[in-house]
Amino acid sequence: MTTELKLPLYFDNNATTPCDPRVVDAMVPYLFEHYGNPASRAHAYGWVARDAVATARQQVASLIGAQPKEIVFTSGATESNNLALKGAARYLARKGKHIVTVSTEHKAILDSCHALEREGFEVTYLEVDSEGLISLDALRAAIRDDTTLVSVMFANNEIGVVQPIAEIGAICRENGVLFHCDGVQALAWMPIDVRAMKIDLLSMSAHKMYGPKGIGALFVRRGRPRVRVQPIIDGGGHERGMRSGTLPTHQIVGMGKAAELAAESIASGGVDKVRALRDRLWDGLRANLDELYINGSWEHRLPNNLNVSFAYVEGEAMMMGIKEIACSSGSACTSASLEPSYVLRALGVDVELAHTSIRFGLGRFNTEAEVDYAVELITRKVRFLREMSPLYEMVQEGIDLKSIQWTAH
Repeated sequence: MTTELKLPLYFDNNATTPCDPRVVDAMVPYLFEHYGNPASRAHAYGWVARDAVATARQQVASLIGAQPKEIVFTSGATESNNLALKGAARYLARKGKHIVTVSTEHKAILDSCHALEREGFEVTYLEVDSEGLISLDALRAAIRDDTTLVSVMFANNEIGVVQPIAEIGAICRENGVLFHCDGVQALAWMPIDVRAMKIDLLSMSAHKMYGPKGIGALFVRRGRPRVRVQPIIDGGGHERGMRSGTLPTHQIVGMGKAAELAAESIASGGVDKVRALRDRLWDGLRANLDELYINGSWEHRLPNNLNVSFAYVEGEAMMMGIKEIACSSGSACTSASLEPSYVLRALGVDVELAHTSIRFGLGRFNTEAEVDYAVELITRKVRFLREMSPLYEMVQEGIDLKSIQWTAH
């Protein structure tokens, strides 16, 4: 079986996805054959590029239930998050300077909030429960008269936990507060309707839904009252003045095609196939190993995400042992120390257990054979590493480690 597989296996689709060949095929003509600037209005090269951008804008808008004029192209989700938070907060600063977000948000949100704090804004960081979910009552309590913006991600990039977005949107709308959502991880995996969910600003990225890197978008709701953001990049007034810069036609075409394919996959059962692979991986691991712990809610979770802690196995040793599988460790290496993920710490996961966590992100191009290979390899390596763990041996003998009084000599 192993000879048929291309190693290493790619199980890191929450970090990035491979570009779908159909996306590549759509992009290639706009790299050389149709190379005009979409802003060039005096000749056919510009018109062709402009039409391609308009088509892609419609494709992206359709994926989330928006109108094409509500889509602002950016360089990616990091810029979209920065534009949404800084742009909306600064525009509404006269009304108030209070923002509400969550402690487990992506760094692009948290660091944007820290930057706004240095400008005099106040930020409330909501905590999550052991499942990774926020409390709606805590959100209601956090909103004040001077609150202008709430930012909650659709699905967490590490643990895949999906927040109650429609309920959050309703609370924000009731209180006259803008609701921004980082929708990056959810785009390829679940239906998003910005109208029904009362989302005012939604950040998107192409490379998390089988599109190219370097291109993203921000949904900015029109209507009454129209959502306005102060630009963070000045220039020629592209994208209705919200994001200046020559539009990268080929990347935009790629994002549009990726959005179209994502919508098809959600509607036709492609997502169910990936969920079945994820469940096959989890069931296989559970059948062969004990002391496994899922991080985050199982019920409210992306269909492709599995974040699991392998107790009594050191995370970095585990990653070295399964290097035939591309996945992510739950620890983030810093210059001075190996710290467990801030997301796992926010869930209350024990530090030792957090160090043993691995994130597996299944995707469109994975197969059952790859999953079965992964189960066999992971099982073998975990058993080997646990054989060297005196703590695991003690647990197998029925000793409660928490009852032991450790002494240093």
